[in-house]
Amino acid sequence: MTKLPVLVTGGAGYIGSHAVLALRDAGWPVAVIDDLSTGTREVVPEDVPFYHGSIAERVLVDSIIDERKIGAIMHFAGSIVVPESVEKPLDYYRNNTVASHSLVSAAVAAGVKHILFSSTAAVYGAPERVPISEGDPTLPINPYGASKLMTERMLADSSAAYPLNYGALRYFNVAGADPDGRTGQIGKGSTHLIKVAVEAAVGKRDHVSVYGTDYPTSDGTCIRDYIHVSDLAAAHVAALEKLIAEPRQNLVLNCGYGRGLSVLEVLDAVDKANGTPLRREMESRRAGDPPMLVSANARILETLDWRPRFDDIDVIVRDALAWERKLLEHAAA
Repeated sequence: MTKLPVLVTGGAGYIGSHAVLALRDAGWPVAVIDDLSTGTREVVPEDVPFYHGSIAERVLVDSIIDERKIGAIMHFAGSIVVPESVEKPLDYYRNNTVASHSLVSAAVAAGVKHILFSSTAAVYGAPERVPISEGDPTLPINPYGASKLMTERMLADSSAAYPLNYGALRYFNVAGADPDGRTGQIGKGSTHLIKVAVEAAVGKRDHVSVYGTDYPTSDGTCIRDYIHVSDLAAAHVAALEKLIAEPRQNLVLNCGYGRGLSVLEVLDAVDKANGTPLRREMESRRAGDPPMLVSANARILETLDWRPRFDDIDVIVRDALAWERKLLEHAAA
């Protein structure tokens, strides 16, 4: 397969930086654009061309596509915090939908034929059944999910009208860090459970808040399907290969392991890895949080040449904690 130059938007962010490493490790030419609003320049390898700016800056995006002869785009740039999306919906529609329109328009105009989009399980809303399949109703209950679903629809309509195919990878809960310690979640005010918990484990926080203990689940806390970020990055490379090999086919795929863990079960795993228990504070529910999100992942296993390598909460937590300790050492140096 010809390895086309790939533009990674949001490539200085958490998931995007892991995708950059996975592409680079597999021999793909890569360039990154990131406005660094939540990303960190240091996690992008020095030999990867980096452009500081927004995907909504059409002149900049046009010039990158032309200069780097971009043949495919992995689109991670966007806002991802559910409670914040409820408080600031217009920011989310601007960052996740309007900016994506600008990026897709630039791709179509330049003849880029493949786009892989970072979507989310939040497009399903509060599902009536679990596990959730790709064909289940998409009824988001927060602006984050709605803004991502709008971009999925934009890509579907664009694919029908132009010589473009796309993949929408619907992530469940992404966690962990590169096992070799090259990148991980740096986070600026992160709300992700495992990130918050490992920050507490190394002393950056004095407790972990548990939002809601009265959900209709086994222990009353939310249940989520956690996927190791390096497995997710590998899935992106496999999905890109599929898009190139089958240019008339689009992909809509859940990215998860097909089983869920409660908030308390995850915190137990962090306690185990850390060797001492974290202080837990029980809080009221957060707006926009469904009780249970677990993927039906048969389609991704059937469609892509991909199998999880890190399908274990203890491994996910171990890598996340190792990365957090590395950050702490770096800050102290």
